[in-house]
Amino acid sequence: MKMVMIALVAGLALASVAQGQNAARLKGWVASNFRKPSDEELRKKLTPLQYQVTQKEGTERAYSNEYWDNHRAGIYVDVVSGEPLFSSIDKYESGTGWPSFTKPLEKVNIKTGTDFKIGLPRTEVRSAHADSHLGHVFDDGPPPTGQRYCMNSAAMRFIPVEKLAEEGYGQYVLLFQKKK
Repeated sequence: MKMVMIALVAGLALASVAQGQNAARLKGWVASNFRKPSDEELRKKLTPLQYQVTQKEGTERAYSNEYWDNHRAGIYVDVVSGEPLFSSIDKYESGTGWPSFTKPLEKVNIKTGTDFKIGLPRTEVRSAHADSHLGHVFDDGPPPTGQRYCMNSAAMRFIPVEKLAEEGYGQYVLLFQKKK
């Protein structure tokens, strides 16, 4: 009986450790773990502005959005999926009132296409996995790319560098460490 109890306690302890490892694995971004929520789930999860921007190709107001003037170090992830999109290292002051970047953090998480919503062709930027509308990219940015990824804050969530590891994005911490 004593051996059965020891085996039972050991089994529960191993299951608890495995469960903790699985929980840690679910943090951050793993493309194979992502399933886009239903429209009903998105309406519950997102604010009305986040839903309008990401699902209905909306645009938030310039100079009155969350990240246009954010100067903290960290990364920006898709508000729907968590896929890494941009880094503060590539963010710059474009004078437009929206957060602007010279390049994506992970090009594989970005897709582009042409839209004619204002009558003229523009290059729309969407997240590759959640298919969230993020903003547009223009060819009037600074070197080295000459591009301006003009994004909606409502489509992104900012993760400060000090929280990257805790939230499952520890692989990006090295980007922010000063070279000696």
